[in-house]
Amino acid sequence: MAEKILIISGSKSDETIVKTITAVLDEFGVEYKYEVASAHRNPAKVEKIVKSTFADAIIAVAGLSAALPGVVAAHTLTPVIGVPVSAKLDGMDALLSIVQMPPGIPVAAVGIDNGKNAALLSLQILALQDKELEKKLVEYREKLKG
Repeated sequence: MAEKILIISGSKSDETIVKTITAVLDEFGVEYKYEVASAHRNPAKVEKIVKSTFADAIIAVAGLSAALPGVVAAHTLTPVIGVPVSAKLDGMDALLSIVQMPPGIPVAAVGIDNGKNAALLSLQILALQDKELEKKLVEYREKLKG
């Protein structure tokens, strides 16, 4: 079975956040693939990964200049969710880089270091076409009410 979600991070140091993403996807039983590729150090690898995926959503985790989500979005029409990492400036540099995309190449952004919300947003995208997943998300939200 092909992955439903592609997770791509700019560095191995982002694995702590990636683990929060994969924990949610595992909880919901959704297939994913994880790759590490830097938008600056290996842009050709990023392009190859993105252009070869059949995922329904992509989560891109990046800090510092956080160019990765935008570079990913430039190569696909698949929805891209950027997760800014608090590597420097408490993550504000990464957050602003992700949300300030040029017109025509949008990237969704979640809070700094908030891999959990990125995973949940990707599941909401999938749930548009998957009624069983939609039901699981409704149940999840009911549990949040306490």
